Amino acid sequence: MAAQTHTSGDTDSPSRRIVAKPVKTIVPAAEDCPYTQFYCEENVWRLCEYVRCHEPSDLVKCHVVFISNESRCVPLWRQRMGKSEDKLVTWDYHVVFMYEPDDRCLVFDLDSDLPFPTYFHKYVTETLRTDHILSPEHYRYFRVVPASVFLQKFASDRRHMRREDGTWIQPPPSTPPISTPESVHNIDDFISMDPKRGFGTVYNLQDFVRRFYKNL
Repeated sequence: MAAQTHTSGDTDSPSRRIVAKPVKTIVPAAEDCPYTQFYCEENVWRLCEYVRCHEPSDLVKCHVVFISNESRCVPLWRQRMGKSEDKLVTWDYHVVFMYEPDDRCLVFDLDSDLPFPTYFHKYVTETLRTDHILSPEHYRYFRVVPASVFLQKFASDRRHMRREDGTWIQPPPSTPPISTPESVHNIDDFISMDPKRGFGTVYNLQDFVRRFYKNL
């Protein structure tokens, strides 16, 4: 993936060139990733599974991030489904994959029109922007779960995507539902932003940025 290797321009001295360290490619290109629209949690689970199978030593550097709030109404920009010029979509929740190989952090969002992946600061600037322009009920919170824990603990029988009559709100993936020996459905524990519930660590936007952005 060309987007994962970056080279800066020349410095003031023509005899010196600063070359950014390459970032290891740990998942396929976006067009080669398993993807089902409206099932971002399962799309991300497949990315984690790919890393576990093909780059197991890097799994410890990977995170799964659920974005939601108590009202389950979170605005995100630069989403491919957005109809406005700035591609704004309001989700009940969203899930992205993050890779932290060193002081840098990259965000993999299969629903975004940004590059796959995008450096954390650019993703924050263009997709999350700021809570200051939002009403409090739309403030975004972030449950960050280690990828290994997500693979071990996450389960969904997709009931949240069914209507009362049992029909699908949106067609599900062709793959079987994800389950664990302990659970067949616990997605609400991940969507919840109650820090006393579920797995991982819950951040507000400011603390989320402070945790993952290193001003290099």
